[in-house]
Amino acid sequence: MQKKLKKNRIRCKLCGDIIESKSTYDFQKCTCGAVGIDGGLDYARRVYGSNPAELYYEELSEYE
Repeated sequence: MQKKLKKNRIRCKLCGDIIESKSTYDFQKCTCGAVGIDGGLDYARRVYGSNPAELYYEELSEYE
């Protein structure tokens, strides 16, 4: 059984912003522009630079 998203959010490791996508096409970017998030509760899309994801953001999403 696939986990269902309850909250779709991340924290940017560069500027400290916590950003959350609340609906399907609700694209959000942090203040410094290093990371973005999209998908609301339908899917968890992350946008970041070419280095490994763990250098850019901390995952804060919650699942049911």
